[in-house]
Amino acid sequence: MAQKSVQLDRETFSCPICLDLLKNPVTTPCGHSYCKNCIKDHWDTEDEKRIYSCPQCRKSFIPRPQLLKNTMLAALVEELKKTGLQAAPSHYDVAPLKKHKLVEPSEKLQENICSRHDEVMKIFCRTDQQCICILCSMDEHKGHDTVSAAAERTERQRELEGSRHNIQQRIQDREKDVKLLQQEVEAINGSADKAVEHSEKIFTQLIRLMEKRRSDVKQQVRSQQETEVSRVKELQEKLEQEITELKRKDAELKKLSHTEDHNQFLHNYPSLSALSESTHSSSINIPPLKYFEDVTAAVSEVRDKLQDVLRQTWPNISLTQTKVDVLLSQPDNMTRYSCEITLDPNTANTHLLLYEGNRKATRMRQQLSYSDHPDRFTVWGQVLSRESLTGRCYWEVEWRGDGVGVAVAYKNIKRTGGPRESLFGSNEKSWRLFCSTYEYKFYHNNVQTPVSGPRSSRVGVYLDHSAGILSFYSVSDTMTLLHRVQTTFTQPLYAGVQFNRSGESAEFCKLK
Repeated sequence: MAQKSVQLDRETFSCPICLDLLKNPVTTPCGHSYCKNCIKDHWDTEDEKRIYSCPQCRKSFIPRPQLLKNTMLAALVEELKKTGLQAAPSHYDVAPLKKHKLVEPSEKLQENICSRHDEVMKIFCRTDQQCICILCSMDEHKGHDTVSAAAERTERQRELEGSRHNIQQRIQDREKDVKLLQQEVEAINGSADKAVEHSEKIFTQLIRLMEKRRSDVKQQVRSQQETEVSRVKELQEKLEQEITELKRKDAELKKLSHTEDHNQFLHNYPSLSALSESTHSSSINIPPLKYFEDVTAAVSEVRDKLQDVLRQTWPNISLTQTKVDVLLSQPDNMTRYSCEITLDPNTANTHLLLYEGNRKATRMRQQLSYSDHPDRFTVWGQVLSRESLTGRCYWEVEWRGDGVGVAVAYKNIKRTGGPRESLFGSNEKSWRLFCSTYEYKFYHNNVQTPVSGPRSSRVGVYLDHSAGILSFYSVSDTMTLLHRVQTTFTQPLYAGVQFNRSGESAEFCKLK
C-alpha cells in the first residue's frame, strides 16, 4: 500500500512529456504543469503555425503564453527528492516512455477526456447541461441531476427527430404556399396580359373608327367647301359681268347726255335709256361667317359625350381597389366653358343678403327691406341667377355653413307655396345638390338620391343644355364627379343656391 501511495505521489509530480519528476516546473494558462524545457521544446515545434496548444487538454493559445515558474510545485518536488522517493522505473505501473516523446491522443478522443480528472466523460449533468466524468459527479456535481451520456443522447435524439419532423412539415407547407403564390403570380400576369391585349385591340378599333370619322368629316367639309366656293365664285363672275355691262351703258348714256343736237338725242334716247332687268337681287345678303360651326359643334359634342362616358366608367378600372384619380375632364378643360354668374336681387328671398357684385349671398337672421316683386321667393331661402343658361356652361360655387343647396331651375318655377311647388329639387322644374360637411344628396322631382364623393367646400357644375347633361363635381386639387343627370331640358336654365340656416353663404367664383 505504501508503495502504491509513493507511485501516485510520483505520478502527480511527474512531467507528462518526459515522465520524470518535474524540473523547473511551469504551469500553462489551462492549469497543467510541465518541465520548463519540455513545454518550451514542444511549443518551439508549433512556432510555424503560431498556435500553441496544451499537450494534455489540447487547448490552444494565441499568442505564445509566457511561462512562469510554479514555485509551490517546485518546492513539493524538492521535498520528494529529499525523502528519497525518486524510485527506480520498476516502481511504475506503466512502462516509461522515451524522454521528450509525447503520445498524443486523437483530437476526438481528447474532447471526451475531463480536463480536471483525465477521465472519460460518460455522464451528462442535466443541472449544468454539460458532460462530466465519474469523478466530477462525486465532486462539484455531487447531488445534481445526472444520467449517462448515452441515455441523454437517446432522449435528445428523440427530441431532435421530432424537431426535424416539424421542420420538414413546415418546409412542405411553405413549399405548397410558394407554389400557390407562384400560381397567383402567373394568374395575375396572365390576366393582366389578356386585359392589356384586349384593351389594345379595343382602343385600336376606336382609334381606327375615329380616324375614319375624322377622314369622313374632313372630306365632307372640303367637298362642301368646294361646292360653296364654286357657287360664290360663279355668282361673283356674273355680278362682275353685270358691272361691266352697266359701266358700258353708263358711258353711252353719258355720251348721249352731251349730244347738242336735240333731234339726234331724241332719236337715240329710246334705245339707250332702256335698262335690262338684273338677274340678281339688288343686294346680296351674306349670312354671318358660320358656315362650318355646326360641324365644329357636332364634333365637340361627340367629344364631350365620349368624355362623359369615359368619366363614368373610368373609375371602375382599378388595381387592388385603388381608384384611378386621373379624369379625362380636368379643370383646365372644364373652364373653357366657364360663364360668369350673377344673382338676381328680384328673385332673392328677403332673408338673403347679396353682395360682391351680386355674386355672393348670405342668409341673415333678420328680414331685409326688399321691394315686392313677382319673381321673389317668399317661403324658401333661395335666389336665381340673372343669366339664362343654354349651350355648354360651367361654373363653381364656394359654400360655407351647415348645408347649402347648389341648383338649377326653369324660370317658371313657382315663387310661393310648399316644397312641391317652389323648393329647388322638390319638383320637375328644378335640380339640387345638397352639400354639407358630412354628406351629399341630390334632389329632383321630390326624389332623394344619396351621393358619395370627397368632401369639398367648392362644387363645380357643368351643363350641356342641348345634350341634356347636368354634372356636379367636387373641386379641390382634382375634380371628382359626384353626380350626373341625363335628361331633356325643355327651357333655358338658371343657376341658383338655397339656404336653410342663418350664417350660411355661397359665392359664384370668378374662373380664370
